[in-house]
Amino acid sequence: MTLLAILAGFAALVAIIYTLQMLHLWLVTGPLGLVKFFTFNLFGAILWGIMAAIWLWVARMLWAVDVQGWLFVVVMATLNIILDLFSVIGGTPWEAISVALFLNALILINGLLPGTKAAFGVEEMQG
Repeated sequence: MTLLAILAGFAALVAIIYTLQMLHLWLVTGPLGLVKFFTFNLFGAILWGIMAAIWLWVARMLWAVDVQGWLFVVVMATLNIILDLFSVIGGTPWEAISVALFLNALILINGLLPGTKAAFGVEEMQG
């Protein structure tokens, strides 16, 4: 579950970068473009900042192999994919959000694998 905790840490880092870009504190856009959230970047920065804080908390829970960490990582990856899509609707280019979208899809797939569920004891609770 170390891999899942590391991926959650990377997701927190990406969310922090998006937060700083929306606050216009991280002006380095690179080849991927600048993230936007409709016409009001402050609201997007608040949402991405909350996501970053929760990702850090989830990474700590996953590192400790907490059962609730598994549930939160699945929910957070799903919510982050939804936030990614809202960011695209709000004006962020696909290229800019592709890193977060790919990372969250990878986290969601990894979190739903049978081996991951077994490591957290989710299979035992369901049946």
